[in-house]
Amino acid sequence: MQELADYRGIQLPAERRAMQDFGDALDKETNGQWVAQGVSRLIASSNRSTKLVIVDSVRHRSQIDALRSAYPGRFFHIHVHAPAKVLDWRYRQRGTGSGFAELPSYSAVAQNKTEREVAQLHAEADVAIDTDRCTAADVEIRAAAALRLLSRRDVRLVDVIIGSQYGSEGKGNIAYYLADEYQVLMRVGGPNAGHKVPTTPAYTHCLLPSGTLANSRATLLIGPGATLDLTQLHKEIAECGVSIGRLFIDPQAMIIEAADIAAEEVLVKGIGSTGKGGGAATARRILGRHGGEPPVRLARDVAELQSWLRSAADVLDAAFRSQHRVLLEGTQGTGLSLFHGSYPYVTGRDTTTAGCLAEAGISPSRVRRVIMVTRSYPIRVKSPDDSTSGYMSQELDWADIADRSGVDVDELLKVELGSRSHKLRRVGEFDWQLLRRSAELNGATDIALTFADYLNVTNRAARRYNQLDQATTHFIEEIEQVSGAPVTLISTRFDPRSVIDRRTWE
Repeated sequence: MQELADYRGIQLPAERRAMQDFGDALDKETNGQWVAQGVSRLIASSNRSTKLVIVDSVRHRSQIDALRSAYPGRFFHIHVHAPAKVLDWRYRQRGTGSGFAELPSYSAVAQNKTEREVAQLHAEADVAIDTDRCTAADVEIRAAAALRLLSRRDVRLVDVIIGSQYGSEGKGNIAYYLADEYQVLMRVGGPNAGHKVPTTPAYTHCLLPSGTLANSRATLLIGPGATLDLTQLHKEIAECGVSIGRLFIDPQAMIIEAADIAAEEVLVKGIGSTGKGGGAATARRILGRHGGEPPVRLARDVAELQSWLRSAADVLDAAFRSQHRVLLEGTQGTGLSLFHGSYPYVTGRDTTTAGCLAEAGISPSRVRRVIMVTRSYPIRVKSPDDSTSGYMSQELDWADIADRSGVDVDELLKVELGSRSHKLRRVGEFDWQLLRRSAELNGATDIALTFADYLNVTNRAARRYNQLDQATTHFIEEIEQVSGAPVTLISTRFDPRSVIDRRTWE
């Protein structure tokens, strides 16, 4: 209204009563058309694509009629109301710091006839919202729902990558291959898991999503359940050239301290843990709710992270509203789950689909596909003293794999070092019971078979399914029978063009 007064060259005092009187005069002069005319001018002068214009507020039936006439089928009237005593209390909370002179009370405001009759617009509204006993955020979400601005909850836009064995299944290679199909790449877990991707030279992501370098257009997101090593985080951000505004870190993510890493030294010696502090930090997060040393720090408490912080829920909700696809990348493997693995030889979190969704803050109803990555021969890390680091159904030697596959044993010994522990891994026969259990726990819709060259080195030359050797195709058919899910992705080697894609979905 003040802008219109300025436009007309009228010197209008910055006070409530003067605004009320001027509005009444405009309604009489234009038959309520002045609001609709102002909206039209605003839209015409905007250099942006205008999808939503909020008018706050209309005070007369003639204003509503003019807007409905100007924008037939597109105008939506929300009437907000509350008891007079609530309105009076809210009016008094406005204060005087704005430089705009308010009246002493809402009852004084309501002496104006137009203002007094606003309540009668209740019957004309498309939606009426009683704001009594509501916060501003409550009113906002109710209005957004009425306008159908909230994302639909029945649209499945999230695909999850999960490991079926003991980690190191090649999830990074699969995530890198798929990344270009998604608008949001999200990771949970912590820096104890390294996901290697087939760049030149190869790069290992410990905190950022594995598709970071494959899809520069994608938003990157670290969920509230993640544990963060600040040194590793800053290193990856710098090395991958990630800018502020592309990566978002949930304020609730946990910071790993030096004390957490020190606390895990016993686990490194005892069960072959990578000792990166994620489990100790998670335990301290639980126990530190009433204080403790060192004090619990979340991402929101770290000054140098402030520019990267944004609620994962907000990022995801915006993605869902825009029908954007999300790739959620789990870490480690189902056999290492704190709850479902062979305790105590487990990691410090639940590594299943359900656990990853909880850490991300994503509802199961959002999930479209669960891609369970399974390697031809499962591996586990070794403990420093070569004692057991957990159950494997039938342990093998790398020489056995070399004899069966034709891959040089020296190559295997060089390649099969843990990406975080840098220790030679243990290897075992394919565990069919674990496959079935993991498929059930994770709700696998797809299997991504990796290390097909360990079945036969000739598979490295395969670019299509019918080029795989016959024993491999028989193996794949049995995986499908036991898991109840199709093998839709097959990795034949570590290379950007290593994946045979049999999907019927994108």
